[in-house]
Amino acid sequence: MRRPAPFALIVLLTIAGVRSACAASAMAQSMQMNDAAPLGMLWLDQLEWRAAAAGNAAAWQGEGWYGGDYDKAWLRTEGESSALRSDARMELLWDHALARWWNIELGAREDFGTGPARSWAALGVRGLAPQGIAVEATVYAGDASRTAARLKVEYELLFTQRLVLQPEMEMNLYGRADAARDSGKGLGDFAVGLRLRYELRREFAPYAGVVWTRRYGAAGGFAGTAGADLNEVSVALGLRVWL
Repeated sequence: MRRPAPFALIVLLTIAGVRSACAASAMAQSMQMNDAAPLGMLWLDQLEWRAAAAGNAAAWQGEGWYGGDYDKAWLRTEGESSALRSDARMELLWDHALARWWNIELGAREDFGTGPARSWAALGVRGLAPQGIAVEATVYAGDASRTAARLKVEYELLFTQRLVLQPEMEMNLYGRADAARDSGKGLGDFAVGLRLRYELRREFAPYAGVVWTRRYGAAGGFAGTAGADLNEVSVALGLRVWL
């Protein structure tokens, strides 16, 4: 079984490097007073430990951007690692503003973890729907006529200025089966999370929550043969960090 530890190290080194570049850029901008100068930001939205009946897992989800008001470079990464399997992905995207609250994205995605690596071209949109609901919808095209789609929806409900409830939904679909990476045709997985965080500072917020995951198709078959629950509920403890 392939472990994502080297990949996680690459992600952390990349984040550290981009963070330094962003800090230098911010200092230069403050000295030059250039309103059109590029800016940058990095954060780990989820860095957590999940406990479930089938076993524990470590999971992360982070992203960052660098650019101006209309065009940005985005780096996104997410993954999960347990004793049964590991799964991780990284996306590098060019982001262009289409409207006040909506952007179009174009770039590439790389899948790591259990099974062979897969490369994809990516095209998507992201933005804010009415009521402040954040939406990401992306379609992918890979080699051997592989296609995929991902939809993510989340919302932040503020109880106070520091206490925030964050519901989240994510689903992944595939145009054809990929037995080597244990993904079937159609809906591969569907996950709903509910996390309550307390922002000690805006840049540092511990949280606790629950995550329900349902696997389908070949992914469900793998989970069943590996001893995992196809309909899994996990308790999550983690940190949300701005870098």
